[in-house]
Amino acid sequence: MSKKNSSANLSNDFKKSQELSNIFLDFKIKLGNLNKKNYLVAVSGGPDSLALVALSKFYMKHKKTKFYYVLVDHQIRKNSNQEAQKVKSLLKRKKINLRILSNKKKIIKNIQAEARNTRYEMLLNYCKIHKIKTILTAHNLEDQVETFFIRLSRGSGLKGLSSMRSLSKINSKVSLFRPLLNIKKKFLIKISKSFFGTYFKDPSNKNNKFLRTKIRNLKKPLEKSGISYEKIYRSIENLSLSKKTLDDYLKKVFKELIKKHNKEILINLKKYHSLNNEIKISLINKSIKLLKRNYYDLRSKKVENLIKNINRTDFKSSTLGGCIFLKKGENLCLKIEKI
Repeated sequence: MSKKNSSANLSNDFKKSQELSNIFLDFKIKLGNLNKKNYLVAVSGGPDSLALVALSKFYMKHKKTKFYYVLVDHQIRKNSNQEAQKVKSLLKRKKINLRILSNKKKIIKNIQAEARNTRYEMLLNYCKIHKIKTILTAHNLEDQVETFFIRLSRGSGLKGLSSMRSLSKINSKVSLFRPLLNIKKKFLIKISKSFFGTYFKDPSNKNNKFLRTKIRNLKKPLEKSGISYEKIYRSIENLSLSKKTLDDYLKKVFKELIKKHNKEILINLKKYHSLNNEIKISLINKSIKLLKRNYYDLRSKKVENLIKNINRTDFKSSTLGGCIFLKKGENLCLKIEKI
């Protein structure tokens, strides 16, 4: 299939299919509302990210916007570099330049979480160099539901169960935007196949040692029993509305309790002890993020164990998330742990 015919086919698909037409219209409205001059598009080679690439390519016909396409090669699998080059060649056929960033750090333990942290660290560095303020990712409806189940299995509270937000801050300068969160994967597959003619499958997606893979395998039996992902997604949206109310309250609490001084954070212990567990977890995660500039919260179980230690009358110090917690007068003090 020629480049011209492939592009024409996708354009025709948008016109013929009301659902695909609605997806592009939704995408166009969302990016129009953000109104940024440039974006970084996180590419993996899977159908979701390739659909995001295709949508961004068509968006440029409607508005003059610069898109930077970046793939992070984690160097975990033996043939990862060859796989990345195949994705680069596929995009090149559409006159799309893909930049491959190769990870030099060894990732051995907690592979998926460490790979994710490394990926965002490298993407943020790229954003800094090219003065980009927004990263686009292709997280979709199925990803959102899977994240909900992962957090449910770990005993998350309201904050965790409301799952991923469409727009969130990674740090003070860069935001993460997920414009496809409400879109089913099957439509993204259709878009990527129509525009590129193919897509690549990540072999780790079938590895049952990962919790996300195990949860992904539950989709068919759940839907057979009448529990659809669309209904679960609606419940997640309802939880998100409740979370907004909580977030407004938390901002007030953080302002009153958290004091950053040089490379330390001080939390009033008397006020801290008066909080419920859910707010304590949010407070500790917020404090660690301020010091370490992490994007993701720590697992609730780890934070709960820290809270139990802090509650002990003989508490002196404890570590979590690369920070050391200790008593300092009437305050709980956080410092970056020296390795």
